[in-house]
Amino acid sequence: MTLLVVAALALAPLVLKNFFVFQLTMVLVYAIAILGLNLLTGFSGQFSLGHGAFYAIGAYTSAILMEHFGVGYAWTLPAAGAVCFVAGFLFGLPALRLEGVYLALATFALAVATPQFLKLGPFEGWTGGVQGIVIVKPDAPFGLPLSQDQWLFYFTLAAGAALYAAARNIVASRSGRALMAIRDNPIAARSMGVDTALFKSLAFGLSAFYTGVAGALGAIVVQFVAPDSFTFPLSVSLFVGLVVGGVGWLPGALIGAAFVMFIPNVAEHLSKGLSGAVYGVLLILIITLAPSGAAGLYQRFKHRFIKTGPNGKA
Repeated sequence: MTLLVVAALALAPLVLKNFFVFQLTMVLVYAIAILGLNLLTGFSGQFSLGHGAFYAIGAYTSAILMEHFGVGYAWTLPAAGAVCFVAGFLFGLPALRLEGVYLALATFALAVATPQFLKLGPFEGWTGGVQGIVIVKPDAPFGLPLSQDQWLFYFTLAAGAALYAAARNIVASRSGRALMAIRDNPIAARSMGVDTALFKSLAFGLSAFYTGVAGALGAIVVQFVAPDSFTFPLSVSLFVGLVVGGVGWLPGALIGAAFVMFIPNVAEHLSKGLSGAVYGVLLILIITLAPSGAAGLYQRFKHRFIKTGPNGKA
């Protein structure tokens, strides 16, 4: 199934117009960010409404390195990820004392405060203040016969595939099992020798790393970063994508990202004046029909047709 999805994505830019290729690239970018949020919420049980802040930090790290230091766009991805890992880890340390709605409130404050910090005068020489930073879209290397949008799509697809494979390995590893033990029963995990404080902080750092890389890719694709591009609704959109895709199901990140990218456009097409209301109704319908998101639908399909066969026989 995974190979079929990758193959379909790889062929899409060859038959679609550049605008649709751009939209698919942004779907991949959001999928990486939602994947990181899923590692935090789905597998360690920590609630976050502030991942738009890490997305912004990653985007600005990439933009500043490219604009002020002439660093190649590809090399800005690990740098953005590293900066966000440190930021996430440091934020996770004081957040250890918080759980549930209190942790959500702290991450909400982070999401609201970050765009304001980016506008401050002392940082304006680096961030461009409210004007932001314009980024030059890179051409395909080695003389490849690809447009800029096609190349960035394949570049983002390769990065996303590598990060998805890494996430699967992490979840299946001993560290992944420790995170899930903390999520299910932190007291039992602690009694079994799991350093819950360290793993919770590392989960925040790892989740921020993924989101920071997504932010860097998003900045390169959009060619522009500004504080008002990373307001609180971005964090909400990432969380909505997580829920729609399925909490704790890694492949759902792509489905959730597609929802975040396309459903608002569908809502606006149905009613320009009431697009927000239409979007809310569509979201309520989806959550009502599929409370577990795409993950629940997949599990029902798998149980009915793969395990028992189409006729209900084993």
